[in-house]
Amino acid sequence: MDILQLIDRLEELFNESKNIPLTRNVMVDEDRMLDIIDQMRIAIPEEVKKAQQLLGQRDRVLAQAQEEANRTLELARQKADQLITKDMVVQDAQRRADQIIAQSRGEAENIRADADDYAMNSLTQLQAELERITNQVTNGIRLLKDEQSRRAPVSAPVSQPGSE
Repeated sequence: MDILQLIDRLEELFNESKNIPLTRNVMVDEDRMLDIIDQMRIAIPEEVKKAQQLLGQRDRVLAQAQEEANRTLELARQKADQLITKDMVVQDAQRRADQIIAQSRGEAENIRADADDYAMNSLTQLQAELERITNQVTNGIRLLKDEQSRRAPVSAPVSQPGSE
């Protein structure tokens, strides 16, 4: 029987008891009271066992919950570490990519400058060569004109037929 029911029966026995006049005492049925007390002695250890079992179950549930919380926390820490590591790798890769781009831009600018210098030198040499060739052509033309003008026939008197 449940301990609370036994306590209710004990209270009921008390309420049914007769008051002793001019005192606060009551007369109780001894057999009924001893019977309830015996039942309480039997029930209390059973109730204590149940309470201890409940406490044990509670402790096991709390331990499991704590273990699960620790496992979850460790997994979260590992995941956070992985994300931090991954983020650091991404940041390092981004920095390296930025360095490569900057270096490539610098090299491209140097190549452009070298190409411009090469083109300028080549064009300057070509211009000088063209001027030299133009001078030779001009001199050649002048020489030919001078030569032609020296070779040009002097106008001879025109002879008339039969006068010779």
